[in-house]
Amino acid sequence: MRPVAIFRFSATEGPGHLGEWLDARRVPQRLIALDQGESVPAVPLAFSGIAMMGGPMSANQNLPWNAPLIDLLRRAVDVDVPVIGHCLGGQLLAKALGARVTRTPVPEIGWGEVRVSRTPDAAPWFGARYAFTTFQWHYEIFGLPPRATRVLTNSFNPDQAFVLGKHIGFQCHIEMTRPMVESWCTTGANELPDRTSGATQSKDDILTNLDRRLAALTQVADDVYKQWARGLVV
Repeated sequence: MRPVAIFRFSATEGPGHLGEWLDARRVPQRLIALDQGESVPAVPLAFSGIAMMGGPMSANQNLPWNAPLIDLLRRAVDVDVPVIGHCLGGQLLAKALGARVTRTPVPEIGWGEVRVSRTPDAAPWFGARYAFTTFQWHYEIFGLPPRATRVLTNSFNPDQAFVLGKHIGFQCHIEMTRPMVESWCTTGANELPDRTSGATQSKDDILTNLDRRLAALTQVADDVYKQWARGLVV
């Protein structure tokens, strides 16, 4: 089987639980560390699927990888190589599909609830869930791409995830692990308030009941990754 390409934009935002899930099922993966200067491959059919993780940069920045990656994503969708994007990765996928990525007036950092849309497109990914608690850390948001269906929403930023066929983009982070949460709270400490306010949580509140929250989120991620993997090109 061809490997899943996993694009990393930041050393602290690796594959997380997605990598663990693929390893447990012996699905080969290839990490493409754009943060270390690796080039974007030109041929989407070299991979069974394409996954993108998060990062602190903007999908609108003139970075060396943005244009070639967006081109790769468009061609992957054209040839039906499944794409999944987490946060920045979801923004890049949305942009590749024709949506705008803009600054949000309400940044989200920490744990928060998202609601599952009552649409046929949402059920294969999220089952009978009507809502769940996920992890957020973003200052920008994507709009809904043409032909895509919104499958997750909340009161702060309505487009939390979209589906287009076998492709899915998340504004939130379903891939979190304990080391990732702890390292982000350290490296992003200056972005955290002393007290939780609105959609931005304090470090103490982020770390409260962390294992229980991660266990619940992992169940969601397992269902999403299982559905996404059904479309992998063999």
